[in-house]
Amino acid sequence: MENHQRKTEYVEFWSLYERLNTLTEWGLLQSEYGCGKEVAAIREQMDRALTEAEKAMQGLTPDPVLKAQEPDEYEAIRALCPGGNTPARKIPDLEERMSGAVLGRFAGCTLGVPVEGWDIDRMKDLAAYTGMPFPPKDYWTQAETPWGVQYGRDRRVNYTRDGINGVPVDDDITYTILGLLILEKYGFDFTTADVGAYWKEYLPCACTAEKVALENLRAGIAAEHAAEKNNPYAQWIGADIRADGFAYAAAGDPALAASLGYRDAYLTHRRNGIYGEMFFAAAEAAAFVVNDPVEAIRMGLREIPRECALALDVAWALEKGPSIRSYEEARQAVDERFGAMSKVHTNNNACLTIFGLFLGGGDFTETISNVVAMGMDNDCTAATAGSIVGAIVGEKGIPAHWTAGFHDQVRTYIDGVPSLSIRDVTERFVRLARSRLD
Repeated sequence: MENHQRKTEYVEFWSLYERLNTLTEWGLLQSEYGCGKEVAAIREQMDRALTEAEKAMQGLTPDPVLKAQEPDEYEAIRALCPGGNTPARKIPDLEERMSGAVLGRFAGCTLGVPVEGWDIDRMKDLAAYTGMPFPPKDYWTQAETPWGVQYGRDRRVNYTRDGINGVPVDDDITYTILGLLILEKYGFDFTTADVGAYWKEYLPCACTAEKVALENLRAGIAAEHAAEKNNPYAQWIGADIRADGFAYAAAGDPALAASLGYRDAYLTHRRNGIYGEMFFAAAEAAAFVVNDPVEAIRMGLREIPRECALALDVAWALEKGPSIRSYEEARQAVDERFGAMSKVHTNNNACLTIFGLFLGGGDFTETISNVVAMGMDNDCTAATAGSIVGAIVGEKGIPAHWTAGFHDQVRTYIDGVPSLSIRDVTERFVRLARSRLD
């Protein structure tokens, strides 16, 4: 186990956050007491100090040994990868597996959205209040703030069991469609610059690293450098949730899938953020030619640098996975290993996904149910796990209640693409895959 451990000593920041909130309240109070000018002067001092701290933080020099183990350049990455995956020449049941992968992703995401980021106890309380089993075996029957609107398209009630009418909008779904459209426009030789151009034209909004990159693109920064300015989210989960479209097109060829994922991820992420998309693209491409989701994970691991933090964490999860007996044990193990790491980081969420695959044992419902129950970024993790298991069991292996409300429609927030036929999306991915296989 020690061979898989690289301990990050996180510096504690939450007390500063609390102090800034308290200082804000003092400023408001003293303004009410007639000290507005003095408060303004103190606030300017704070602003200057924070600007200096931010500049100093961004100017730190990364550890050169770790940097050498975690390069950003593709050829350097490839030189550090174990490799060894053989591309499939043919996938006889490609249509069935592709439909399973697409529907599996849509179902896992939709199950996770109403409780995205919730802790376990809060999800348990919702299940108890609504009379549902936990982990959930069907979509949630109620959602918090059901009148709320996601991405300007769907009310949150549309993510509940009786409210689903088509696959409701989400970034984990929109980026899969975006990958399809990029491949159809530019082909398998697309570049990071092509991704940036497509985003500028068709992507109206984004979050965290994606938002930073989009703003940088619109400010005139080249796509190859869009991830490098004002981006503390460079290792968060945003790139790995974009892996699926490229994995589907590269079905059966993990190395190609990782290459496509790299070019997409480089727009927004660096180091383990990039490897997250490469890893899951490879694992999902492998899922089209294996019958064991854990074997797909092992194949994905061959396509990222062997000593990078993500590889060490995935190796740990693969070793630990057989002994994990419940979603609670999975979450506890991840909390103990990763400590203060962001709950939307690539690495900790990847391990939860892997633990869910172990617990699911190839059963679709058990997999996405347990992954959602673990919490953290659980719409992302359930979508990814659903995609992997779906590619293995096919559409016929997904119980009908997960897809009955989809009515062959999926919605996005891509400009000009408000909705699509799920069958059409699946067939288009099949065509892309077959263009390489046949």
